[in-house]
Amino acid sequence: MDCFQYPYDTETLLRKKRRLKRELLAQNPAPLHKRIAILGGSTTNEVADQLGLFLLTYGIEAEFYQSEYAQYWQDAMFGTPELDAFAPDIVYIHTSWRNITAFPSLADDAAAVDALLEAEYARFAAMWDALGQKFHCPILQNNFDRPNYRLLGNRDIWDLHGRSNFIARLNQKLYAAAAERQDLYLNDLDWLAADFGLAAWNSGFYWHMYKYAMSLDAIPALAANLAHIIKAIYGRNKKVLALDLDNTLWGGIVGDDGVEGIAIGPELPEGQVYAEFQSYCKALKDIGVVLTVDSKNDEANALAGLGHPDGVLRAEDFVAIKASWEPKDQNLAATAKELSLGADSFVFADDNPAERAIVAAQLPGVDTPALDRAEDYIKVLDHGGYFEAVTLSKEDREKTALYRQNAQRAAAQASFADYGAYLDSLEMTAAIRPFEPMAVARVAQLTNKSNQFNLTTLRCSEEDIRAMAGNAGWLCLYGRLADKFGDNGIVTVVAGEQKGDEVHLRLWLMSCRVLKRGMEDAMMDAVVAEAAARGAKALVGYYYPTAKNAMVKDFYAQMGFSKAAGDDAGNTVWRLELAGYQPKHPHMTVER
Repeated sequence: MDCFQYPYDTETLLRKKRRLKRELLAQNPAPLHKRIAILGGSTTNEVADQLGLFLLTYGIEAEFYQSEYAQYWQDAMFGTPELDAFAPDIVYIHTSWRNITAFPSLADDAAAVDALLEAEYARFAAMWDALGQKFHCPILQNNFDRPNYRLLGNRDIWDLHGRSNFIARLNQKLYAAAAERQDLYLNDLDWLAADFGLAAWNSGFYWHMYKYAMSLDAIPALAANLAHIIKAIYGRNKKVLALDLDNTLWGGIVGDDGVEGIAIGPELPEGQVYAEFQSYCKALKDIGVVLTVDSKNDEANALAGLGHPDGVLRAEDFVAIKASWEPKDQNLAATAKELSLGADSFVFADDNPAERAIVAAQLPGVDTPALDRAEDYIKVLDHGGYFEAVTLSKEDREKTALYRQNAQRAAAQASFADYGAYLDSLEMTAAIRPFEPMAVARVAQLTNKSNQFNLTTLRCSEEDIRAMAGNAGWLCLYGRLADKFGDNGIVTVVAGEQKGDEVHLRLWLMSCRVLKRGMEDAMMDAVVAEAAARGAKALVGYYYPTAKNAMVKDFYAQMGFSKAAGDDAGNTVWRLELAGYQPKHPHMTVER
């Protein structure tokens, strides 16, 4: 639906939201259900409606609690029976500059202004503490936009009495809090207002008539930005940017114009536009976005274009280069298979609307933003929020290297007739440990990103992981895998709840990057050993089917479990008596 792509069709989103909701629910028959509490300093009805629509585009169906008008602080600090019973998965505090309780006066000295600032910040910090202690869930907090007036003119931004200055300083305190707190995520309302246009954003009409903190037409942009954060928290980010070449990464057609004839670099304005876009894509790679090429081209011409002396991207920046005359949807599907990813992990960037339409029709999960003018490429991709960075782990920053190492492993495998000998040649080392503080962020990230090898698809926040790790009644293990080509990082997670002499496995997942290399066997041996050390006599495993995890339907059977129960929906329960377990002894050294 084009209305959900930037630039947003606000008229359709606002006027036809009921129809859009029906259509989105029909397209997502098994969405992820989440409860979102909106604690508002202004009217939030339309915010909830629009947020619900955007989340449905990511396969998330939201149920909302909304505080009464301007009761956000009271609900956060003292609760209500309704909010407590709602037990939100996410709390969103929807405040704006109009909810700042006091601004400096010209009579205030520096100490008085500082005290005012500390008091204002303390109100919000107290809310986050109260909500965190009660609900142990992610908290989304707006930073503060600015009024569309400046009492002191240009002086307002630097004078300690200026409202613009006060808001900027308060925002800085929020940024420091977000860096320190694992449960706090900031929604950049200040940037949204500037991007939309401050005069248009701050509508006196909608505030005084309806108590909306921004104009009605701005609410879809707010909702989209919130949805970017929430879908990233729950692992619905895209992972790969598949790029066309001609008139996408450079101006012109390299096969016709030659390398010297394409537009890239500082000599011409058009070349500067493409160089800036290449720089943006390279920066995406540096935060963990995997880059690939999907181009109708001779491979030699494609590589020559990527070698242009004024270009920014080089062939080594891409994990896969598909430059051929095959249909682009087939090339993209082949790349997805090589990377062990679903096609819905991809964003396809191409200047040609016909090519975008074909890919969208043949591979419905692929996002195909409308890149119609080179000078807008960055804006369209950036506003799309496809790669929202709610975390930045070491594994994220090294994603390109990790996938390239996998390609080297695949090439090495081709030279072995015996698969066991191939595994031995990798010289693998697995490290299996209890959940540790340094691993919490990555473990939580995996629970939200892993969809295929994920038996229960239990989604966990960092607070959830810490709670499991701190509970003596839970068996919690994670595993790293390294080999002669490199370190894969943390690739598998198991969490089980001990009940008497049974350990119930509530979570078992593994990154598809290490499929069929024995890591699941190493983890099984470790789980059995840990359960036995706890005095358990049996493991109970659960499989809950989703649209993506059919590959592990028979996992427990393969591990030696016996089926104990099942239902018509495909949910199954499995049991393994520890006394009869035979260790797997995979082709690796296991450190515990």
